[in-house]
Amino acid sequence: MIARRHQVALALTAVLAAGAACQAERREPPDRPGRPAPTTSADRGFTLVASGDVLPHTSIIDRARFDAGGQGYDFRPMLAGIEPVVSRADLALCHMETVYGENGNYTGYPAFKSPPEVARGLAETGYDGCSTASNHTLDDGAAGIRRTLDALDRAGVRHAGSARTEDEARTVTVLRAGAAQVAHLSYTYGTNGRPLPDGEPWAVNLIDEARIVADARTARQAGADVVVVSVHWGTEWQETPDRQQLTLADRLTASATGDRPDIDLVLGTHAHVPQAYEKVNGTWVIYGMGDQIAGEMVNHQGAVDPRGNQSTVGRFTFTPPARPGGRWEVTRAEFVPQLFDVDAGRVVNLNTALEQGADVRAVRDRVRDVVLSRGAAQDGLVMGE
Repeated sequence: MIARRHQVALALTAVLAAGAACQAERREPPDRPGRPAPTTSADRGFTLVASGDVLPHTSIIDRARFDAGGQGYDFRPMLAGIEPVVSRADLALCHMETVYGENGNYTGYPAFKSPPEVARGLAETGYDGCSTASNHTLDDGAAGIRRTLDALDRAGVRHAGSARTEDEARTVTVLRAGAAQVAHLSYTYGTNGRPLPDGEPWAVNLIDEARIVADARTARQAGADVVVVSVHWGTEWQETPDRQQLTLADRLTASATGDRPDIDLVLGTHAHVPQAYEKVNGTWVIYGMGDQIAGEMVNHQGAVDPRGNQSTVGRFTFTPPARPGGRWEVTRAEFVPQLFDVDAGRVVNLNTALEQGADVRAVRDRVRDVVLSRGAAQDGLVMGE
């Protein structure tokens, strides 16, 4: 298995070199100069992309140190291969699974404290916002949350799911995408048994169906045209969505105020492996996008499992309603298969790699088959470039 990974790494040399060249032309998110004009005009709606878990193990931290020439940490080269997909969207969302440390005190599994330079890498790749509610949100208590959100703020990346103050916890994260206001909500199934900080029950959002629906309705009443919910859920290493995922997805997408659904898109993370996309009650659900960045992953049987470095980017084109107050409809749904090459330390767009001659067809097709395993192709989901 290890020899196979080295073969893939060698085959991807040209792809990674091309990604590094793209980095010099990296575009900035909307509130920073230099980002290209949105890919869709105001009357045609907007595109939203979303990607999976950013999970910097010790090997990832070491790679970022190497990419920075031993001075600080640089996560931009890792993400260069997916930058064209991310930066060209009107709105790009990531999942920041870990919290940040400080002064060189950085750790991987089991209690993560990542370099705050991750935030800059995400920003310069083109991400506008990240969900931050995960089972690792409390790995360093309230201080870890504070450092993480401070660093994301400095980088100009919005965040949802954890909070430094009660007022912040009560404030809905709203981002502009073309002519639309998009609310981003984020929740996790738990925090690995770590208790909420004393006096701060609002520090991280926990999954609760009634609360998610109430928050979505509050966001809509505040003017959100589109409500996106990120959920850290599911069973690790299981490609099939579990009962909690299926039940919650059905109930959240069935919730409506009048004839308008309360939630317009559900983005799942946590399982370490790609999971299916499915249209549930007329709303797209990604059960699990997989790990976008992670070190070599070992499953519950103690075996190195390459699925832990495979993932997808979801891309959805939203079109304005035909009448005021109507729903913004998803008129195109796509997924882009990814691989994190642990030897090269790079995110790889598998379709781009395949076009450039890399031997990744089997991996690409396996991810595709999982994504389409619940009939999403019949509802119009296609594989994007």
